[in-house]
Amino acid sequence: MTFLVHPGFQSLDLTGPLEVFDLAGGYTTEVVAAERTPVESSSGLAVLPHRAFHDDPVDTLIVVGGPGTAEAIHDERTIAWISATARRARRVGSVCSGAFLLARAGLLDGRRATTHWSACRLLAERFPSVEIDPDPIFVRDDPVWTSAGVTAGIDLALAMVEDDCGAAAARAVARQLVVFVQRPGGQAQFSAQLAAQRPDRPGMRELQRWIADHLTADLSVEALAARTGLSPRHFARVFRDDVGVTPGSYVESVRVEAARRLLETTARPLDVIARECGFGTPETMHRSFKRTVSVTPGDYRRRFRSSVASR
Repeated sequence: MTFLVHPGFQSLDLTGPLEVFDLAGGYTTEVVAAERTPVESSSGLAVLPHRAFHDDPVDTLIVVGGPGTAEAIHDERTIAWISATARRARRVGSVCSGAFLLARAGLLDGRRATTHWSACRLLAERFPSVEIDPDPIFVRDDPVWTSAGVTAGIDLALAMVEDDCGAAAARAVARQLVVFVQRPGGQAQFSAQLAAQRPDRPGMRELQRWIADHLTADLSVEALAARTGLSPRHFARVFRDDVGVTPGSYVESVRVEAARRLLETTARPLDVIARECGFGTPETMHRSFKRTVSVTPGDYRRRFRSSVASR
């Protein structure tokens, strides 16, 4: 496992995945940079690379991100090394804004990729030949893997361990790190609550929390308006101004998010999940998934179900 760092890299982009592979055992890890001199991260933590750029075979190359990618992307020597090394590697990955360096090296052309949600638009603008998906925490488009921001690098590394050594090995590492086992790559980078605007009004913030805890309740505009003491019309206007979406869209997104978690982590039947998440029927849940996630609940489960979901 070869990690490429550059001045201004994000320290957790390196140390998170590095700890995963170290705990998994059986991996030889190294950190490389343009020169074998201390490289300072954006937080001030400096690391001494094991080696400078070299021509030896690399099994897996992982390019870390961080604020320093804004400069590193213009370093022709770094880009040339990434390009040449990737051609000989079994797989290539990036953490967070490290995707910009992969794109600059031409490794993402015609591929699906992701990066930190705040940088997805810029990546799409600068590299229009790349299919940017801003939602997942990581994307695998063999032999290239890209991940979202910071801690998503841990999820990426766990997925690589599972690919190499099996699900049991990945679960053992996750337990040691005390992290969730195991966020599927297609899981959203942030929840419906985080995706929405933070309301200025305390009453609206409290209503958001209440909605998440009462998915099977009547969450119609009329019912929610009654809880806030506003008329339905005034409530709908205030909610949209504060949250950025209509009440109906917000409720649907929270219910879909809850259903996604259950589909990923449990073996419960679709009709049970539909009831528990407030959809009422599998058909209603099906329509919401097609509208918001672009796949059916069954397809979503087959693609993203955790290896421990059947237990």
